[in-house]
Amino acid sequence: MVRMSVLADCLKTITNAEKRGKRQVLIRPSSKVIVKFLQCMQQHGYIGEFEIVDDHRAQKIVIELNGRLNKCGVISPRFDVNVQEIEKWIVNLLPSRQFGQIILSTTYGIMTHEEARRKKTGGKVLGFFY
Repeated sequence: MVRMSVLADCLKTITNAEKRGKRQVLIRPSSKVIVKFLQCMQQHGYIGEFEIVDDHRAQKIVIELNGRLNKCGVISPRFDVNVQEIEKWIVNLLPSRQFGQIILSTTYGIMTHEEARRKKTGGKVLGFFY
């Protein structure tokens, strides 16, 4: 079967492993976007450590799960969002203002919606987690 979105596959695998109560999950193939997305999740404490395993192909990632993740997903197509519209997306995607993050791909790199607001920049919506 052909992979349409590597990021979507990755996040779905993580969600499924989390629901099953697994402690670790293996993601393949790896990409720069997946690594940045995972770094954002790690900064906010939704996943533990992750390690990139080089197999001389498309690489693999082993992620330590800590049971805090309820849901994560990809927004496809990647809609354009300016700074004023971020609030609308927060209301639509996240269960409350207190927790959860929306990941944006901006000109300053891949970051959460809070960082994008601080830098007063918009971008394309990649996905979310809470």
